[in-house]
Amino acid sequence: MKVCIVGSGAREHALAVAMSETAEVVVAPGNPGMVGIERIDAPPERLEADLWVIGPEAPLVDGIADRVRARGGLCFGPGADGARLEGSKAWMKELLVAARVPTAGYRAFDEAGPALQYLRAIPGPWAIKTDGLAAGKGVLVTDDLREASNDVESKLAGKAFGDAGRRIVIEEALSGEELSVMAVCDGRRAYPLAPAQDFKRVGDGGTGPNTGGMGAYSPVPFAGDDLVGDLMERAILPTLHALFKRGINYRGCLYAGIMLTEDGPKVLEFNVRLGDPETEVVFPRWKGDVTATLAAAASGALSDHHAPTFSNQSAVCVVLATPGYPENPETGATIEGLDDARAVPGAQVYAAGVDREPGGTALVTSGGRVLNVVGLGDDLKSARRLAYRVADMVSWPGMVRRSDIAEVAGGLS
Repeated sequence: MKVCIVGSGAREHALAVAMSETAEVVVAPGNPGMVGIERIDAPPERLEADLWVIGPEAPLVDGIADRVRARGGLCFGPGADGARLEGSKAWMKELLVAARVPTAGYRAFDEAGPALQYLRAIPGPWAIKTDGLAAGKGVLVTDDLREASNDVESKLAGKAFGDAGRRIVIEEALSGEELSVMAVCDGRRAYPLAPAQDFKRVGDGGTGPNTGGMGAYSPVPFAGDDLVGDLMERAILPTLHALFKRGINYRGCLYAGIMLTEDGPKVLEFNVRLGDPETEVVFPRWKGDVTATLAAAASGALSDHHAPTFSNQSAVCVVLATPGYPENPETGATIEGLDDARAVPGAQVYAAGVDREPGGTALVTSGGRVLNVVGLGDDLKSARRLAYRVADMVSWPGMVRRSDIAEVAGGLS
């Protein structure tokens, strides 16, 4: 089978490595750091393949899966109708309420006056989110009314996130342990992947602004089969069925960001694609034929035969980012030590914001998140130790990373 993976980041690199075990893989467009992976810089829906796997959310919202299917192609990724779950947080919240999926109380606004009035009427802390896509950076959680008000005005004026922020969702901020649960869906059926926990804020101890993710680990000690099964019944399957009732045949990954509150699990968000950096710690643990499972989901034919299983190994991912990330990433620096890092047994270095220097051969930084370093081990402690040992081998001026990924598994986020 020939598989076309759409995207250019570390998630797509991890997918390519996993699926290359059983399929011929091409990544469109990929990046030069994906050593040993065929890359094609061309409109992916025009390529010849047996299966398309869509990595990022933006092309899904733009309808790439619909265009692939219109040509008779098999696609792992929802159409534009299902992608509204991530393309519009207000629409997602409406669907969750209709499906009786536990989630935070909220209101949606497109004018500053009513939004500020609502903000002052409810107790903090508050979560203020762009309605549209913001690459994981459009969320402010604060208990400072002035900061919250300024954020509301900046987003609605289009200053912070352009059109993506001209409508916002204000939620009650939830507290508790966060958990990422991804499921492979074929429209009616769904099977969970191994849960992961990611680290959203840029600084140690969960400080600084939200990012696309600074690291992750899997398995999660407090997330056993019973909890995952409960979350499937409470959140993922009701959402999948609510979509189907609305005529949306959702074939792809349904990613639930969960907060385990004192009142029980609640959905923070749904994403319509595999998580990043969660994919980088889940897929190296996947036992069996990844390609066959994703193809079955894409064709609406999942069965127990395709249910994913995972090794007992642990995986820890440390993201290496550029100075200034996430607000103003500084790019163009030469990446040192990458070849030595790639050669370490038990580790994997997935490339994201990587490019060739103009007119040369050296690899340089080209985005906020540059490399995802993953260590595998018999337990989280050994996996973490390996991930940081390999991360120490790579450098560029001003490189940013967190030092506490999986330090207290289940305790930091």
